[in-house]
Amino acid sequence: MSVYTTEIASDKIASDNPIHQRLLQAYYLAKEYIHGDVLEIGCGEGRGISLLSPEAKNYTALDKIQEVIDELSKQYPEIKFIQSNIPPMSELESNSYDVVISFQVIEHIKKDKEYLQEIHRVLKPGGKAIITTPNIKKTLSRNPWHIREYTAEQLTKLAKEIFDKVEMKGVAGNKKVMEYYEMNKKSVHKITRFDIFNLQYLLPAFILKVPYDLLNRINRNKLQTTDNELVKSITHTDYELSDNGDESLDLFCVMEK
Repeated sequence: MSVYTTEIASDKIASDNPIHQRLLQAYYLAKEYIHGDVLEIGCGEGRGISLLSPEAKNYTALDKIQEVIDELSKQYPEIKFIQSNIPPMSELESNSYDVVISFQVIEHIKKDKEYLQEIHRVLKPGGKAIITTPNIKKTLSRNPWHIREYTAEQLTKLAKEIFDKVEMKGVAGNKKVMEYYEMNKKSVHKITRFDIFNLQYLLPAFILKVPYDLLNRINRNKLQTTDNELVKSITHTDYELSDNGDESLDLFCVMEK
């Protein structure tokens, strides 16, 4: 079973490789924080479980799609999986986890403040949470799968309403990654230039999801055709942790209870 769209990105589709590697790198960057009892919120098809779970005493993973949870339970019988639509996370006890990670999730959550409050609630005192989300300053078009996107300043402000300590970093790309980003930017512009009425921002999201996914897939395939070697050669090591979240592709926010 697969839930992949262009929004989720696949390690099995060649043209998705730069995006998949970018998402994968978040798990490598989080590895140094992992210890004790760990909760992953929005595990998807388990991109980082095999990397991080050996570092934890106990690893719990939560996702809203039951079919995904069922498949992962077969693959990782030692991991506790929970199906849940969040927030809240009423299945989880307060002060239960040393570390919470949640990558590329908050942009999908309508009640984003409640989501962070729930993360705070389930963390043990002194525990840390790491979330990632796209930096809206680097977004090339409206993504109808997202409720909203944030600047580094906006997400920092929201997190500080709940957490005493907030450190904003970012996932940035090297020269090779930014070459791909600029190719993508030009290609997206060729598509969106026909949107003279700015409909991508005016129409309801549900109307845009199918055409967005179709055009996004066409665009990624085109970029692969244009420079397959570049698309194929990008690995997670071409992305790095930056102290400048404002200029990064993704925000990497570390919060401490």
